[in-house]
Amino acid sequence: MRILVTGASGMLGHALIPVLEEEHEVVGVNRTECDLSEEGSVRKIFLRQKPDVVVHLAAFTDVDGCELDPAKAKAWNELATLNVAKAAKDIEAALLYVSTDYVFDGQASSPYCEDAPTNPLSVYGRTKLMGEKYVREMVERSFIVRTSWLYGAGGKNFVSTILGIAQGKPELRVVDDQRGSPTYTRHLAEKLAELVMTREYGVFHVTASGDCTWFEFARKILDLYGLQQTPVFPISTPECNRPAPRPAYSVLANQRLSSSGMGLLPHWEEGLESYLTEISNGGSRADKIIRNRPAEARVV
Repeated sequence: MRILVTGASGMLGHALIPVLEEEHEVVGVNRTECDLSEEGSVRKIFLRQKPDVVVHLAAFTDVDGCELDPAKAKAWNELATLNVAKAAKDIEAALLYVSTDYVFDGQASSPYCEDAPTNPLSVYGRTKLMGEKYVREMVERSFIVRTSWLYGAGGKNFVSTILGIAQGKPELRVVDDQRGSPTYTRHLAEKLAELVMTREYGVFHVTASGDCTWFEFARKILDLYGLQQTPVFPISTPECNRPAPRPAYSVLANQRLSSSGMGLLPHWEEGLESYLTEISNGGSRADKIIRNRPAEARVV
C-alpha cells in the first residue's frame, strides 16, 4: 500500500514513518516541500504521488502559540486540513487525521468516550475540531484519532523539558490540577499503523493506559532518570499564567480500540520507561539531555 504522511519531520512523523515502512511504500511530506494551506500545492502533490492512504499529522500544536496567533492556527489546522481532505477525496484515498484531547472542555469526572460532546476551550482545540469536521464530512473512508500529551524522540517534549530544567535549577514547580494520559509516540505509531490496515473508520481515542497530572508525570520522569532528590512542588493552572486555557480533565476512554479487539496501548509509565531507554541508546535533537544522564541512572 502507498501511504502519504504529512508532517513527516514532526515528532509523531519521526516515530510513524519507520513503522509504516516495514510493510508499505511511504512518502513523507513536510512544510518546506508543500504548503498545505495552498490548495493547489496540495492537489498537485496528491495527484503526483497517488497514495492509497493519507495520514495527516501536520498541525500547529503550540497551544499558547495558537492562542496568540489565531490566524496562523486557522491556516495550519483548519485550512490545511480542508485542503488535505479535498485532495484525498478527489483521488479516493482513505484519510487518517490525528486530533487532540483539547476538543473537550475538561469538565468531566470520568474518561471521555468517542461520542462525548465536544466543547474546546482554546483556539488550538477549536481549530483541531474544525479539522475533524472537514474530514468527517468530506472523506467517507476516514479515521479521526484523538490522542493526548505526546512525547517521543525527534522533537521538543515535556520529558526533555523537565530534565533540562531539573539539571539547571534547584527545584521545579509543575501544574497539578490538569489530568491526562501521557502517550509515547512510538506506541501510538504502532497502533496507527495497525489501524490504517482496517476498515474501522470513524473516531478513535488512542492514548496510553492510565492517567496522571503533569506534576505526577514530572515526578516519575525524575525518579526514573535518577534525580529523585530534585524538589518538585505542585502548583495550580492559574499560577502558570499561560495564554491558552487548558482542560482540567482530558482523560480519554479508548472504547473503540477495546471493542474492536485491536488492544490498548501500554500504561504511560511503561511508555516513559521505553522512551528513556530508547534515548539512552541514542537519541537526537531535544533528547540529547537524556542521553547524557549518568549510566547508573539509566533504565535497563
